[in-house]
Amino acid sequence: MGYLLLELGVLLVILGGLFLLMGYIPGLGHLPGDIRVQKGNVSCFFPLATMIVVSVILTLLLNLILRLWR
Repeated sequence: MGYLLLELGVLLVILGGLFLLMGYIPGLGHLPGDIRVQKGNVSCFFPLATMIVVSVILTLLLNLILRLWR
């Protein structure tokens, strides 16, 4: 179990680095359902729809990886 968690952690670090190198994924962050509030000098951004899409994609990817390992 420890090695599995270690491998998943390394995979997450690699994915995070790829996202930083790419800068952004086109279209994400501008989906309907993302909440953007601007009042005066203050702005807040809540990417609800984007996080749901990312969660579904990562869940499918992780399930595929785990099925191939079995």
